[in-house]
Amino acid sequence: MGTLILQDGTIIKGNSFGAIGGYCGEVVFNTSMTGYQEILTDLSYAKQIVIMTYPEIGNYGINDFDFEADNPALVGLIVKNNCQKENHYKSRESLSNYLRMNNIIALDSIDTRSLVEKIREYGTMNGFITSNDVDDNFIKEKLEELQKFSIKEDVIDEVSTKNRYIYNPQGKINMAFLDYGAKKNILNSLARRNCKLTVYPSSTTAREILDNNYDALFLSNGPGDPSSFKFQIAQLKEMIGKIPIFGICLGYQLLALASGAKTFKLKYGHRGGNHPVINLENNKVIITSQNHGYAVDLETIPKIMRPTYKNLNDDTLEGFEISSLGIYAVQFHPEAKPGPDDAALIFDEWINIAQKDINRINEVKNEK
Repeated sequence: MGTLILQDGTIIKGNSFGAIGGYCGEVVFNTSMTGYQEILTDLSYAKQIVIMTYPEIGNYGINDFDFEADNPALVGLIVKNNCQKENHYKSRESLSNYLRMNNIIALDSIDTRSLVEKIREYGTMNGFITSNDVDDNFIKEKLEELQKFSIKEDVIDEVSTKNRYIYNPQGKINMAFLDYGAKKNILNSLARRNCKLTVYPSSTTAREILDNNYDALFLSNGPGDPSSFKFQIAQLKEMIGKIPIFGICLGYQLLALASGAKTFKLKYGHRGGNHPVINLENNKVIITSQNHGYAVDLETIPKIMRPTYKNLNDDTLEGFEISSLGIYAVQFHPEAKPGPDDAALIFDEWINIAQKDINRINEVKNEK
């Protein structure tokens, strides 16, 4: 028997089927019907306890192809039903075994519908998940601890690459890539579009990137409160206007902050593969994959920043560009994984922009 303790004093009991132990984390929910393996290995979930709203989880096991990172960073998983007999030709192990091997606490037999309704009503809150049944004294102690818990500022350093490396060395577009906790499919999406990616740790300085004369810079997704990453924002300020910059999710938020806008915490975030977003230029709607707890405040964006996408569920800003400075960014995930690939064309648009800039620079060089 395992236990989930919520910050508001709610105690929920369930069956433990993951690792042994206990962790504090931020309790969030994901509305995707499939893709639990990608969700488990999405580093944007660092230090979080994820509730899956779809009731049947684990039915197709774990395979070798759908990892978004080598090691997961979330601390807990909560589901209604953990399928005991996975069945898929690609599966190599059960979800339960994967969780145990990667030290992730998990609970099933939970009324996830009522739990998600609570979070939607009261907002995202801290929680403690444990594989054990606990007594009143333990609960009291943990409730005091949860009041003080927060995701630390160094979280992106924990999930970022520790060393620079090159991905797809045969690519023709020479792009720097700042890894704040990147999903592998972002790298794959850019590699398929002929990009040679030099992947840098989140602690990299602006000077190191600018000194290498890249064609463009890409900013990845990642965990945490974007406004707390003062160093990363300062480095982006130094690079704005000196190199084309593209950003997704946390990268989008950091670009907005570096450009003068502000961010705020959403009540319960956007996490799932079914979020409708409208293109403000052509009024076309795309269904997107999302995973974020913060948003850019539309009322604070500078005049030079043009909104490009809006969320149809709550009207929050989902994209912007500052074309005069070569800045283009979206809050959602064009690479999906999991989710629909409606937004994949954004990568094509960005690569076309980068290629036009490369051609312009080459023309200037040839004239000289």
